[in-house]
This record gives sequence, structure tokens and C-alpha cells, in this order.
Amino acid sequence: MSAKPLDFFWFIPTHGDGSYLGSSQGERQPDFQYFKQIAQAADRLGFEGVLLPTGQNCEESWITATGLATVTDRLKYLVALRPGATLPSFAARQAAALDRLSNGRLLLNVVVGGNPVELAADGVFLPHGERYEQAGEFLQIFRRLLAGETVDLTGKHYRIEAGRLDQRAVQQPHPRIFLGGSSEAGQDLAAEQVDTYLTWGEPVAQVAEKVASARQKAAARGRTLRFGMRLHFIVRETEDEAWREAERLISKVSDSQIAAAQARFTQQMDSVGQRRMAELHGGDRNKLLVGPNLWAGVGLVRNGAGTALVGTPEQIAERLREYQAVGIDLIIGSGYPHLEEAYRVAELLFPVLGLGQQRRNLVETVSNEFTVGFHGKAQIAVPPQSASAG
Repeated sequence: MSAKPLDFFWFIPTHGDGSYLGSSQGERQPDFQYFKQIAQAADRLGFEGVLLPTGQNCEESWITATGLATVTDRLKYLVALRPGATLPSFAARQAAALDRLSNGRLLLNVVVGGNPVELAADGVFLPHGERYEQAGEFLQIFRRLLAGETVDLTGKHYRIEAGRLDQRAVQQPHPRIFLGGSSEAGQDLAAEQVDTYLTWGEPVAQVAEKVASARQKAAARGRTLRFGMRLHFIVRETEDEAWREAERLISKVSDSQIAAAQARFTQQMDSVGQRRMAELHGGDRNKLLVGPNLWAGVGLVRNGAGTALVGTPEQIAERLREYQAVGIDLIIGSGYPHLEEAYRVAELLFPVLGLGQQRRNLVETVSNEFTVGFHGKAQIAVPPQSASAG
């Protein structure tokens, strides 16, 4: 295990939240007041940052992160940078402004996109490989502007003359840049221009292979990468309780919903990472345990991150140590519903991982209905038998 504890992020469900997948029962609408509850809880509980997703069904991540940054103190915000959907110069001005507003708490997640249907609705019609090529040009301009350079560039996708950024970001040369992409093109772009390469929660051997490949590509370019992983958590005090919760989460998902979702993932999308997620279980409810404590039930209907670590705090910590051993040093977690599960992860798992130590510890002089303590200087003798208080 690495001597350095994992960096642990949480997730803001800007597309909505709930207690059951595939059902409106217990559904929570995506509104800012709910996002604020989750962000403030994550800030207080000791999560380092939060990821805000992007897409047609999500509240816009930059605007949402700006609002949340004003009501939190130290939480970092990983927001979507969308080559093809915006210009690099405009995105650089946005990044500098939000980094200043948040006092250096901005992080950037490059999202090239993996669904041609959704991309077409945004006016993006490039095939898979060319989207990464475009993103490479975008990042060249974007990074140089934030570093304070005057930029002249004529490329295949962008042309800029005497571009500059007069209002600089707090973080120099630029806020940390993340990217997830399981294809060769995605790994090449990560090796060339980003700081942290992300993967979804695949079995350890597959993650190890992916990390080794990306690390080798970066080394060939004289660079180093950090590695992060995105997955869900179902942590409970007992193993039986955790697995019952996993089954409850998908108890209202119908076979027709699974079939429709899997068809969309495999036929409509051109994301290599999404295909790898779908192949873990093949849409079969009986093939959801894909590794020790690694459960693929979320991916029956959810695109993107489709796996969860399920078990006791000790079991999940052991699995995370295995991922650390192959190079993962950052986790972006989530759970349903996200507010309650943020507390469960922080209260049950963080102590086992050595995280969240800055939170206030109860001391001897505290006495309330959740602890046993005393008042004043003298302890009170407890009689052998006493009636319980109502």
C-alpha cells in the first residue's frame, strides 16, 4: 500500500438522484438546493473534491460549480471541459474566472464525448478519432493561454491569432487537468497533455493493464501521470447488509429497461470505456459480481461508471489498497442517494483509510444521547441495574 492516503472525491448528481435505479420512487429532482446540501456535506466530512458530470440531462457544470464554490470553504470542483462545444480562448477565460472566484479550487475534466447522437445534438459531428485530435489542439491553445503566453496557432480544427489571457488563474501554469479515455487515442492524449488519467472501476487486473499502458505512453514523451478511478460505493457495517442494499438498489429495474440501456451502450455509443463496462456483465443479472466485492449492477441501466464496491469498511479498504498497488491514487466515489451515502462513506470507510482526520473528535466531557460521558469534574457511578430513559 502507498504511504500516502488516497485522495477521495465525491459526486454531485446534477442529472437527479434517488433511492432506486430505474424507478421514480424516492426520486430527487436536480435542483441547486439539493446540490448545495451534498457539497456542504462533502466539504464538512473531509472529501477533497467533487465531480460534476456533463451532458444533455445534466445541469451545466460550470454554472453549478460557481454557485457551489461560494457556499463551501475548501472543496475542489472537477468540471467538464468540452472541446468541440466551446472555443479554447473562451474556456480559458471561464477557467481563470472560476479559479479566482474559488481561490484555486478549480479542476478540469476533459470530456471528448462517447455518444454520437448526443454530440450531434450539440453540433459536433466528428468521428471518434478526430474528436481526440480536436481535443489535442484545444488543449494546446487552452494550456498556453492560461500559462500567460500570447498564442498564434493554425491547426486543422482551430485558428487563433495573438490570443492572450489578461486575467490569470490562481493556479499556475493552469488548474490540474483530468481525462478519461480507454481507447488508444484517449491514452495518447492523456500521455501528451493531461495531469491525471481516469478509469472507471474495472477489475484490478484490467485497471493495472490500463495504467501500465498509459504510464508507458507518458514516459515515452518524457512525462508522468497520476491515476484516478471513478466508481460507486455500498458500504455497510456487515457484509450481508451491504449486499442486501445492492439488491434493493436494482430491485425495481425491469428486463426491458436493461435491454434498452444495453442496446444504447453497445449500438449507439462509440466509447471504448462504455463498451468495456457493458462487457463486464453483458446485461445479465446473474453475472454482476465481476471481482472480489466489485459489483456491476449499476451498469445495467446507467451509462458511464457502472460498478460499485460492496461490503464492510474493512473489505472495501482492502480492495482499494489493491487498486493503489497498481497505481491508483485518487478515487471519485458516489452512492444512492448521494447525500446519505456521503455520510456513510465518510463515517464508516474514511477511518479505515486514515482519511477525514480533521473532523472534530468527541472528548470525554461530551455527554449526549449518542455518547456516554460525564458532566463536571466527578464521574457519576452507574448502579448495577437502572431503568432506561425514555
